[in-house]
Amino acid sequence: SRLRRLGMMLSSSCCQSPLALIDVKGFDPKDVTVTMKDGRVTVSAERKEERNTCMGKTSSYRRYTKAFSLPPCCEKEVTYSV
Repeated sequence: SRLRRLGMMLSSSCCQSPLALIDVKGFDPKDVTVTMKDGRVTVSAERKEERNTCMGKTSSYRRYTKAFSLPPCCEKEVTYSV
């Protein structure tokens, strides 16, 4: 399968510019999870692929995690888009 380049943007209504731009290349949107707790945003993605080849079965596993603290004014409302 072909790797897709996805960019995730986190925004808040109190800030003019985006809070973060995160490159989640190679992950489908359904593989990406965003959580917020105690003023910290965590973006994680996980993907496992298995293939049958003429040499046998191969598998690959990928995991990505990024966490960061929000500015105090932006803790109430955060949105993200892929």
